[in-house]
Amino acid sequence: MEPAARPRSRIAKTFSRVISLKSGSRHRSNPGFCLLIPQDKLRCCESHQFEAEDADEAKEDCRNRAAMEAFVAKLFATISTAKAAYAELQMAQFPYNGDAIQCADQSVVDQLKALSELKYAYLKKQIDSSPPHVTLMLAEIQEQQSLMKTYEITMKKMRAEIDAKEARIASLQQQLRESVDSNKSLEKKMNASGSFSILDGVRFSDVSPKDFILVLHYSLRSVRAFVKLLIREMESANWDIDAAANAIHHDVVFGKRDHKAFAFESFVCREILSGFNDPAFAVQGGDQSAPGETRQRRAFFFDQFRVLRSASAIHFVKQSPNSLFGKFLKSKYLQLVHPKMEFSFSGNLNQRKMVNSGEFPETEFFKAFAEMGRRVWLLHSLSFSFDREVSAFQVNRNSKFSEVYMESVTDEVFAAADGAVRVAFTVVPGFKVGQTVVQSQVYLFPPAKS
Repeated sequence: MEPAARPRSRIAKTFSRVISLKSGSRHRSNPGFCLLIPQDKLRCCESHQFEAEDADEAKEDCRNRAAMEAFVAKLFATISTAKAAYAELQMAQFPYNGDAIQCADQSVVDQLKALSELKYAYLKKQIDSSPPHVTLMLAEIQEQQSLMKTYEITMKKMRAEIDAKEARIASLQQQLRESVDSNKSLEKKMNASGSFSILDGVRFSDVSPKDFILVLHYSLRSVRAFVKLLIREMESANWDIDAAANAIHHDVVFGKRDHKAFAFESFVCREILSGFNDPAFAVQGGDQSAPGETRQRRAFFFDQFRVLRSASAIHFVKQSPNSLFGKFLKSKYLQLVHPKMEFSFSGNLNQRKMVNSGEFPETEFFKAFAEMGRRVWLLHSLSFSFDREVSAFQVNRNSKFSEVYMESVTDEVFAAADGAVRVAFTVVPGFKVGQTVVQSQVYLFPPAKS
């Protein structure tokens, strides 16, 4: 047993010595426990640490940005709501509505308070809205609702303005109709009575060119009134006004559209005054009733003037259809009013048939024509009451304008003319009363462009 124990003891001593050696070496070189980590693994761990810190910073920035966007959206939504409340406040004042004003005023105050709170929240950096996406969505809804409300208020305001303007237009139209009716009534009364007080001052013993000019202007007013009625009838019958004016005076360039009325005035004057220089006024058998002796002849025509200057044309011809004036009116109507024209106006020729048979209709159109005929007849009768010759004259087309014999119905052509201007057509004939010239009224060609 002993020989076996000795080797075991020797082994134990040897192991103890080895351990003691290892332990001594450890204390000298690296006291304590040490774990060796490779360098590449160490760098990898540091990188992960930095990435984690960057990710946290990015998340923080994202949260701040979302919070700021939500805050700005809430700010603009509040401003839009304040604008809508203010617009509602203005709307409630016109017309005045006390309850609506109080409600809108309180809404404006509430929104101003909300803006003040947002201001202080921004100054104190308390703009965090949680959660931001919900705040952003609610702010957008609020802003859209406020914009819709503002648009509705604006539409109401515009509708109120339109209604006010339409009411104003209706009022003006009513005033216009009343004025037109009043003018027509006055014209009818004047035509019915036939009175024109200025004509009462014309005396046979001292007739002068001034009297002739007075009656001429009196006649031309009725001519222009009839021309206006004629053009209205043409427009109602869908006439081509341009073509009609060109048919009367072709190849005339009118400076303005309403200048075409001068062409129709020219036509009416030409027809109603044709035969003016004839004592019978070109009425068949008319001169047979006039005496041959000069003074008696003058007195006869002045008596015609005196009788008709205060008479109604329609009433006179109905009582005396075979009088000189009755024959004149019949002849001129059939000459001036073409059958096609009358048919387009009324759809029949009944009026023409009545006039041709010696009857005189009391339509508005014929009354205007009869009044014009009466005044022209007065002018003709007065002209043959003079102790000097009275004659009418026309100015030929392309004649050089002369201030002695002519008067332009428009002034625009002179402003643009560098040289001589020429006559396009005669609107109203001129007259010679002895040595006195009453200027013709002419429409001039526009000056040629250089």
